[in-house]
Amino acid sequence: MDIDVLGALAVRENGISITPTAPKPRQVLALLALHADQVVPVSALIEELWAGEPPRSARTTLQTYVLQLRALIATALEQGARPGQAPAADPAAAYPAPGGGAAVRTAKDVLVTLPGGYLLSSGGGTLDVREFDRLAGTGYRAMDAGDFAGAARLLREALALWSGPAFADVHGGVQLDMETRRLEETRLCALDQRIEADLRLGRHRELLAELTVLATRYRTHENLHGQFMLALHRSGRRGEALDVYQRLRQTLVRELGLEPSAALRRLQRSILMAGPENPAETGAEPGGERLVRV
Repeated sequence: MDIDVLGALAVRENGISITPTAPKPRQVLALLALHADQVVPVSALIEELWAGEPPRSARTTLQTYVLQLRALIATALEQGARPGQAPAADPAAAYPAPGGGAAVRTAKDVLVTLPGGYLLSSGGGTLDVREFDRLAGTGYRAMDAGDFAGAARLLREALALWSGPAFADVHGGVQLDMETRRLEETRLCALDQRIEADLRLGRHRELLAELTVLATRYRTHENLHGQFMLALHRSGRRGEALDVYQRLRQTLVRELGLEPSAALRRLQRSILMAGPENPAETGAEPGGERLVRV
C-alpha cells in the first residue's frame, strides 16, 4: 500500500486508489493512513467525525464507514490479482502472496479490527510522511555534524515530498486539524534548517526570491525574517535588510503585542554596526548561535 498525506490524500493498494469521495469515510481513512501500522482508537475516530458530540449511533456508523473502506480495498485486491485468476468467492477478496504461495491478503487484513480500534496495514508500502521524517532527521544530523551541503540536499529532498498542505482535500475534524498543524510545524522546521544550511554555504543571493515569498506568507515568523535580513545584507542590500526588521517589529507589536526577540535585535544591531562595506561579516558565526529562536 502506498500512502500520501503531504498534500492531497492518496491511498493506493496494488496501485489502485482506495480513497473514498464521501467526506466522513475520507476522514476515517485519512486518520488511519497517517498512523498506518498503528492502532487508531475508536474514541479518536469518533472525536474526529463528531467533535465531542457523537450521536447515539456513532459506533455503528463508524463501523459502516469501515465496511465502505473495506469494500474499496476488496475491489483493489481483486483488480490487482494476477491475470487469469478466478475471483475470490469471499466478497472481501483475496490475492496470492508474492512468490505464488498459499498465503492471501484480504480486506480485513488491510484494515484490521483490533481491541479498542482499527489499524491500516501498509504491507511494507510507502508512506510519504514516514519518508519525510527519515530524510529530515538525517538532514538534521548532517547539520549537527557541520555537513551543510549534505544537510541542504537531504532537507531539500524531504521538502520535495510536500505537494501542498497536509490533507489538502480532506475536510478535517479535531484530530486531523491537530495533526495538520503538527505536520506544518515539522515542515517549517525542515525549511528553516535547509535555508540555514544554504546560508552557511554562501547561497544568500539564490535565497532572496524564496525568502521574499516566505516573509510575506509567515508575517510573524522571526527566524525566517532573520534569515531574510542576513541574505539581503550579505547581498549588499543593507537598507532593505533593516526595512525587513522594521516591518516585522511593527507586525509583532500590532498583532501580538510583542517586541522582536533578543536574538533578532542583536542581528539588527550587528547589521547597523557592520556597515554596508562588510556584509559578509554579519550574522551568526559558523557553528555558533542561530540567528533567531522561533
